[in-house]
Amino acid sequence: MFRLVVIVLALFLFGAIVVSSPSTISDPAANPSDPAKEDLSRVEYPSLASIDWEPHFIKPNESLESLFGKDWVLVARMNRIDRRHIYPGMTIKVPKKIEDIRGYTALPREYEPAKRHRKYILISLTEQWIGAYENGKLKFSMPAATGAAGHETPTGAFRVAVRHRNHTSSLYKTEDGEDQYPMDNAMLFHYGGDNVAYWMHARDLPGKPASHGCVGLYDEAMQKRVYGIPEKPVLLDSQKLYAWAVGGEENGEDSGDPEDVWDGPMVEVTGANPKYHDKPLKPLPEKNRYAAAVNKK
Repeated sequence: MFRLVVIVLALFLFGAIVVSSPSTISDPAANPSDPAKEDLSRVEYPSLASIDWEPHFIKPNESLESLFGKDWVLVARMNRIDRRHIYPGMTIKVPKKIEDIRGYTALPREYEPAKRHRKYILISLTEQWIGAYENGKLKFSMPAATGAAGHETPTGAFRVAVRHRNHTSSLYKTEDGEDQYPMDNAMLFHYGGDNVAYWMHARDLPGKPASHGCVGLYDEAMQKRVYGIPEKPVLLDSQKLYAWAVGGEENGEDSGDPEDVWDGPMVEVTGANPKYHDKPLKPLPEKNRYAAAVNKK
């Protein structure tokens, strides 16, 4: 009887070990159900159709800097993501040739509706990208994070009406819940229903639509102040757009308090949030990439 109990117990333990042993897979990958959308190779941005890229799974101890050296900024912009949101277990897009994304922009170099305006801001929800135009020509452009599903940024034509360099959210707090969420370099461009205000401002960029409707731009100086990282801020897009749109002599000295902006730049919001596919996307065949690049121009 004692020997039978020992045998049964041994079989039970062996079975438990076998059952609890994880199955092996040949290649690392993000969670198949991808609840956090951490596989950015599934996000479709039409402007990347002309670029030969491949998915890269972020391994432990890998960072944008360790993978791409001084060119990490180019890959960050391509993925619409900041350094704070790159972590082991996620997948990003990387170009097979870094030269292919030098000078990359998701928006046209010239935009006909902007030709009637000295300064014009175009925001593409489809591309998660924002462009600053002067008399119809693209001055500079940058990635953005617009409203997530259920909180989409409204489309249409608007105008920058208020600037507030030291703005903070009245509704949302930082991750630790101790402070109101910072919205440095904020520019109000629309008042929606129920007095909902829509701003362009500094925020985190996780590589996908993520806000409650505002348009967020890189600002690692803000991230360092709030989160303590990165040690050396590099991406300062919100400061650049703010200075171009509402700074300078024409708008007077900036007190840092909320101030009306007279005859501010036009703001056009177009498109719809990008598509998320069930499986990682595959770049276009080479013969079709040329056609996509020509059509983009």
